[in-house]
Amino acid sequence: MRALIVQHEHDGPGARMAEHLLDRGFEVDVVQVMSADCTHSEVEFPDPTDYDVIVPLGSVHGVYDHDAIGSWVHREIEMLATAHHNDVPIFGICFGAQAITTALGGWVEKSPHFEIGWYHYDSDVPSAIAPGPWFTWHGDRCFLPEGVTELARTELCPQAFRSGRTVGVQFHPEVDRDLVADWVAKCPPEYFASHGVSADEILAQFDEHGEVAADQATRLFDWFLDEVAR
Repeated sequence: MRALIVQHEHDGPGARMAEHLLDRGFEVDVVQVMSADCTHSEVEFPDPTDYDVIVPLGSVHGVYDHDAIGSWVHREIEMLATAHHNDVPIFGICFGAQAITTALGGWVEKSPHFEIGWYHYDSDVPSAIAPGPWFTWHGDRCFLPEGVTELARTELCPQAFRSGRTVGVQFHPEVDRDLVADWVAKCPPEYFASHGVSADEILAQFDEHGEVAADQATRLFDWFLDEVAR
């Protein structure tokens, strides 16, 4: 079995999702899209039909941010559309979910406000997508096309959806504490203050919720692999 992870940012690895795929017996290939100092990319995406699972990860950019990522985002969206139409299972996380939304005919726009920190959701499938808490960090929202089933939501936007063997989640089930601590350390205090949260609060809540979130992530990944992908 082969899995493809599309890693957009140099500091945004698959983390728990990659580890879970390896534990489940997958050979994992990683395509690195952007470098640490350049959003332009000539990356060539592989043929998605060569894989059993595709996992596009998050990014600090929105899929509509063509001034920054216009050199490659259309190629990724086309690759995901090809995968979906050929029944290749896809699990998109944050930006990955936004790229899936676009590939399926929906659209993405900047949200009225960010969601950063730990959130609970209204879930239609709580045995697979627990109500929470889930770690969340985004400032965009998806508008799902007709025929795509919304599975979880907040008042702001859809948080999870499914179309056939394709699933997208707006939150970050893949993260561990070290990864979040790295992201937090790269943002100044005023960034968090402007969004009504603090770095200390985010990490303190990770200490409080991290074990539960890890268990929830395992259930979510297994549901995708056992019930959606198969």
